Amino acid sequence: MNRLNQLFAKKNKDLLSIYFTAGYPDLNCTVDIAETLERNGVDFLEIGFPYSDPVADGPTIQESSQKALDSGMTLKLLFEQLKDLRKRVSIPILLMGYVNPMVQYGVERFCQTAAEVGVDGVIVPDLPMYEYESMYKPVFEKYGLSNIFLVTPQTSAERIRKIDSLSNSFIYLLSSSSITGGSLNVSDSIEGYYQRVKAMELKNPIVIGFGINSNKTYSKACEYANGAIVGSAFVKYLGSREDYMAGIPEFIQNIKG
Repeated sequence: MNRLNQLFAKKNKDLLSIYFTAGYPDLNCTVDIAETLERNGVDFLEIGFPYSDPVADGPTIQESSQKALDSGMTLKLLFEQLKDLRKRVSIPILLMGYVNPMVQYGVERFCQTAAEVGVDGVIVPDLPMYEYESMYKPVFEKYGLSNIFLVTPQTSAERIRKIDSLSNSFIYLLSSSSITGGSLNVSDSIEGYYQRVKAMELKNPIVIGFGINSNKTYSKACEYANGAIVGSAFVKYLGSREDYMAGIPEFIQNIKG
């Protein structure tokens, strides 16, 4: 049982996850931010490894990725920064990014290094399910990494069942199929979508992401899922002030309410 499974076994509601981009706003801030987030009650983290063509990301995360790349962030450097991660951070850590940098780095090497530094899972938005199943699954399993699948309002019930059978930690429910960073506008159709997925009684926990930016949106997401992920709003916050570390406790408190 990895850290993600242990977390969901211990706490299955009102979970809060935070996404941020490695190497942003400063090249060497990644582990400091992670440690501060854990200290302020965040349950698990997603660290984005930047890529020059982030198709699923909105302007805020795209800009943070470009700035991190311009500062010199690479997967190799990120793994070096994470070498002492587990001396300072105990909550589950996911890496989130695109297939291309993983393939360039070498998929097996990526998985092995991620496991060595204490990463628990990976979210790869542009990795097709059939490709994961046929090519990546054995490698992920070899190194004990969870692969987190994304579900959108357009995902069929049949596909959701398949995702549930392939998953071993949680399912990432997108509040929209558009790019990240929009506000969670809970229309009747979105609420119906949440209810539909909840009614399926999947074996894996559900965490809602995309558009969570306030206590209101976080609380609404937690009505239908085991927790919520804040991404663009936190990245935007990090870029908004020089002393960003000092304001993290208040940011988290404002989300949790």
